[in-house]
Amino acid sequence: MPENAGWTPPEGSWASSAARRRNMQAIRSRDTKPEQAIRRLVHAQGLRYRVAAKPLPDLRRTADMVFRPAKVAVFIDGCYWHGCPEHYVPPKTNPGYWSKKVEGNVARDRDTDQRLTAAGWLVLRFWEHAAAEECAAEITRTVARRRPAP
Repeated sequence: MPENAGWTPPEGSWASSAARRRNMQAIRSRDTKPEQAIRRLVHAQGLRYRVAAKPLPDLRRTADMVFRPAKVAVFIDGCYWHGCPEHYVPPKTNPGYWSKKVEGNVARDRDTDQRLTAAGWLVLRFWEHAAAEECAAEITRTVARRRPAP
C-alpha cells in the first residue's frame, strides 16, 4: 500500500489534493536542468565553484553557484517561483496563497542581493529560460575579472 494512501490535506492546506502534493514535492530546488547546463559550460572553461552553498556563513540562503575567492554568487531563478516578468502566470488554483508565496520569494531575492552586495559580493541572477551559453559566458567573464591576483 502506498505511503500516502488515504492521506487528506489539512483544511486550508496548499496541498489541495494528494496528487497536487506529490506534484509539488517533485519540484527540484537544486540541480535543475538549466543549472546543470550552465554549470557544465562554466566547468568546461576551467572554473571551479561550490554548488548550492551559502556565500555568507551567517546568511541562511544558498546560491546555485558560489565562487568564494572572487566573491561571486550566481542564482538561476525559476520563472514561476521568482516571478519572471516575461513568463510568470498567476495560478488558477489557490491564487492568494501562491501569489503571496511568489511575492515573498521576490522580496527575499532582493534582500539577499542587498545583503551580499553589502558584504562585498557580486550577485549574478539569470532566468531559467536564458541561453545557458550566454549565462556561462557572463559568469566566466565576471569571475575572471574579480579573481584576486596571484
